[in-house]
Order: sequence, then structure tokens, then C-alpha cells
Amino acid sequence: MGVDADVILHTTNSYFDQFKGQILELLDNGFDIVSTSEELLFPWLDNPDEATAIDAAAKAAGKTVLGTGVNPGFLMDTLPLFITSIAQTVDHIDVTRVINAATRRGPFQAKIGCGLTAEQFNARMAEGRMGHVGIPESVAMTFDTLGKTLVRFENEVVPVIAVEPVGTDFVDVAAGQVRGLHQSCAAHTEEGEFLSLNFRAALNEEPAGDTIKIKGCPDLVVTLQGTNGDIATVAMAVNAIKNTHSAAPGLVTMRDLPIVTIF
Repeated sequence: MGVDADVILHTTNSYFDQFKGQILELLDNGFDIVSTSEELLFPWLDNPDEATAIDAAAKAAGKTVLGTGVNPGFLMDTLPLFITSIAQTVDHIDVTRVINAATRRGPFQAKIGCGLTAEQFNARMAEGRMGHVGIPESVAMTFDTLGKTLVRFENEVVPVIAVEPVGTDFVDVAAGQVRGLHQSCAAHTEEGEFLSLNFRAALNEEPAGDTIKIKGCPDLVVTLQGTNGDIATVAMAVNAIKNTHSAAPGLVTMRDLPIVTIF
């Protein structure tokens, strides 16, 4: 956690059962909060009771809570939503993020399963505490903002297996072991699939980059190169301080703030 005036940068945990008490304690002590906890980004779909409790506590304290980051928080939700502003119609949104995990921190490499067997990977995924967190929140924010009703959500995570040995400063992966993961989701309205999100993070995965495709009038394709998740997450959290501190009390989202720019 870090402090700027009476704003806390909260960077501890991903899941509500781990961080909810921390958020409430910080509000009780009189702090605005910018948090990188993924489930806080847009929690009203999957965690409505927790979201209501934090919103009520923030309003009672006269403070503001924001969940943000690079993903979720920007690449798969805020940025695609902003791009729709130059479209007359939107029929489908597709976002693909590919990461060369060899350029990332050791904890991130562990989080995506590097060095595990496929069996170990699947077992840990079944426990629900490994892999990328935040895709349901990105879906919820996108659908709610665009006035869409979510009727079906498909989400699949599979290991990416190394065909030859690969190593980093943090892990050595033998051929046949996991070097990362691929997560894909499809979110449907009654008319069919409206949103597709694909997240692939693996050691030595190329080409890395982010691609947003919007089908509509007109068709749009936006590509972004060079996004380092560790650097970008820190930047987003710091750059969001000013807007969060001046926002109305309560639990807010990236769509509620003015455009976040470099602080």
C-alpha cells in the first residue's frame, strides 16, 4: 500500500474474501482508495453484496473507491469502450492480449503455471486461485455500459505446453511442462455472441501485443505494442489518483471518471 495525501494505493489481493476487510478498514480510517484488486473493477455482477457493502461504507465515510489496472481496468474494457465512441453501430467486440511472460515478474510467471505439469495446472485451476483474474469483471463492465443483457458466458482456460526447455531468472520449464496459459471467453446477448476476450500469456510467446477489433459501422482494428503489464499497472494506479480523489463518494469504476492521463 502507498499513500498520497489521503489516497491509498491498495495492491494486496485479487479476491473479495481476501481484500474486502482491508478496504473497509481503510475507509474507516478516512482514505480514498485506488485498488488494483481485479474483482473490484466492476463487481456488481459476480459480487453484488460485497459491492453494495463497500459502496455504502465509502458513501458513509465521504470517500471514493476505484478498482483499476491495466487488465482488467484498461485493455479489455475501458479502452474498447472508449473506441466505440467513434463508431455509429457496434455488432461485436473482440480483444486479444498476448504476453511474453519471460519479460514479467516471477510471481506472474508462477501465476500462469510456468513449470507445472498439465495435471498440476488443471488441479490448481480447479481450486480457482490461479491464472488471470478479471475477465468476468471486464465482461460485466462492457455489457452494462453498452446496455447489453448478458445471457450466456463461456470461459475456458488451457495450459500452453513447452515443446522444448525454456528458462528465466525465476523458473526452468522442461519440454512437456507448462510455459503459460490461454484463456478465452465468449459473452452472449439474446442475439448471439457480442464480446470475445482472449488472453494468452506464456514464456517466449510471440508476437506479443494487444489487438482490439470492433465490427460495426465502421469496422475498426486497433493494435498496441509494448504494453508491459507490471509498468502499466503501476502507471494506471498512480495516474488515477487525482480523478479518484476528486470523484463523488462511493465505489466508482473507470467509466465514471474523467479520462485518466499521466499524473
